[in-house]
Amino acid sequence: QVQLVESGGGLVQPGGSLTLSCTASASIYLMGWYRQAPGKQREFVAYITIGGHTNYADSVKGRFTISRDNGKNTMYLQMNSLKPEDTAVYYCNENQFGNWGQGTQVTVSS
Repeated sequence: QVQLVESGGGLVQPGGSLTLSCTASASIYLMGWYRQAPGKQREFVAYITIGGHTNYADSVKGRFTISRDNGKNTMYLQMNSLKPEDTAVYYCNENQFGNWGQGTQVTVSS
């Protein structure tokens, strides 16, 4: 099993920025971010492979940037131009064993 530990959530005003981090206990080929807003299903946000290939949901393209530091087994999500509809619990995921992080709350509100 792989353990995933997230950090970096918080409260931010619309138009603001936040950076989330997810550290894995082992090297993983593909890691991704998902989010779940109240009353909604969990949805895909972005993923990145160990080689740096990325993919984004249409709703975050141009605003969010996913990256990783393979030496630290850590993935990041830089979120800019945040909107109230980005409010959700953000989860880190890895594709080797299907493990999830504990989630970190992001709230975008004035």
